[in-house]
Amino acid sequence: MASMITTTAWVPRGFAAPFPNKYQFDEEEFERIAALAKLQLDDAEEDLAEAQEAEKKGSKKSDKKKAERAAKDDDASDIEIDDDLKEYDLEHYDDTDEEQGEGQPMGMFGNVKSLAYYDSNKDDPYITLQDGADEDDEDREDLQILATDNLLLAAKVEDELAHLEVYVYEDAADNLYVHHDIMLPAIPLCVEWLDCPVSKPGVDKDSAANFVAIGTFDPDIEIWDLDTIDCMYPNAILGQGGNAEEEKKKKKKKKAKKANDEYHVDAVLALAANRKHRNLLASGSADKTIKLWDLHTTKCAKSYNYHTDKVCSLAWHGVESTVLLSGSYDRTAAIADMRAPGEQPMRVGVESDIETVRWDPHDPNYFYVSTESGIVHYFDARNAAKDPSASKSVWKLQAHDESVSSFDLNPVIPGFMVTGSTDKTVKLWDITASGPSLVVSRDFDVGKVFSTAFAPDREVAFRVSIAGSNGNVSVWDTSTNAGVRKAFAQKVPNLPTREDGAEDRLVAVNNDEESSSDEGEDDDDEDDSEEDSDDQDGDSMDED
Repeated sequence: MASMITTTAWVPRGFAAPFPNKYQFDEEEFERIAALAKLQLDDAEEDLAEAQEAEKKGSKKSDKKKAERAAKDDDASDIEIDDDLKEYDLEHYDDTDEEQGEGQPMGMFGNVKSLAYYDSNKDDPYITLQDGADEDDEDREDLQILATDNLLLAAKVEDELAHLEVYVYEDAADNLYVHHDIMLPAIPLCVEWLDCPVSKPGVDKDSAANFVAIGTFDPDIEIWDLDTIDCMYPNAILGQGGNAEEEKKKKKKKKAKKANDEYHVDAVLALAANRKHRNLLASGSADKTIKLWDLHTTKCAKSYNYHTDKVCSLAWHGVESTVLLSGSYDRTAAIADMRAPGEQPMRVGVESDIETVRWDPHDPNYFYVSTESGIVHYFDARNAAKDPSASKSVWKLQAHDESVSSFDLNPVIPGFMVTGSTDKTVKLWDITASGPSLVVSRDFDVGKVFSTAFAPDREVAFRVSIAGSNGNVSVWDTSTNAGVRKAFAQKVPNLPTREDGAEDRLVAVNNDEESSSDEGEDDDDEDDSEEDSDDQDGDSMDED
């Protein structure tokens, strides 16, 4: 079974509901879904009209086929039917019975309202075996999320199906399992966790929440409530697919393909939620634009088009909350103040297509850029200029032989960086004033590495999620690695140690439904490339 995980995202502790709600389909929900699905239904009607038009053009061919079919039927009528078969009236087997009358028309949601449903199985007269209280309690316990649990979101493609898997990571028990999943309309490319409620009735707009925004090959962005399981449809759609009222006016028009100021018209490659202005979400697209969305209104507040190629990565500044860092296939990273859309941003240039951009979480004056050629650049934002060719990095590191498809910086431990590459390796780096040095390199058999991310909470600061082209998710406890313990002993004086003494502890869920695996012993033999920071200054690091 072909599968891969394109991206992952952590959810901090304390935001998930202890007992997630089960989806309730009522009259109000029906109306909401019908409105959101209006665009898809109109497109389907247009496709049907085109198909009918094409059918008319081929009517001559079909008439000829009908004539040939009628001739065959006449020949068949001449065949004498056995007396034993006459009682079954096989000659009129395909005839419709006009006495039955017209049936109820079917549609996407046409007959849903006619179905009888009950809030409890006890009220349903057709259910004689009632669920016991013990079973309800057991189901409720299975869905429980503890305050010490982290959620890990993984965007997965399996054959032709795309979905978001919501994992629960229990650090104390070394357990990782799928809690529930969300079906998606297209291949997911980016995932961003949101702490702002979006289109959730009865909830204050400024309250804490547990939502996720998902960008796919479709131009629309879907917003889902992670505290509700078995949902049929997203809480909101950012884009043309979520504007049913406007679509009524443009019923006969196809979806726009030209970039505009209201919605994306191509795949959404990057998402970034603003943690200080919680209702703002930035998105970057293959249509070369960046859009700023107001999650309270689910409308595009502003559109920016200062890149000349696909926008593949976004990051908000940790202190100046209106400043956005963006990376593009035009080989530039731009620093722009979203309050001044008319001004040209400050830029830096790199040697190849950009993969990921990140601000330094421990020094807001600096940022990182990874590229397709396997290089990680470290820039001083104060030296950025409007001419990208005039930029100069503080240092650059040849981290991998192939593309640095993902990297992350530890939000708790200064100078702790992880990189992942399409060369199938994951590397940990110790960054000091003199530059980066390699701590350890590992191949965890996840295929091409598409996602590496540090856990967001201090209690699990040494945990790294790893995922890639073979469809598996793993959580690596880097504190169980001897090289990591030695490199960061000064930065983390009370570095925790495991009682079982496991080396390179890896907790994983794979296609064989194994809940965990301990690969420490194997890794020691097959890829023991740990390097002390005293012995090595990285794979190849140039200071400019």
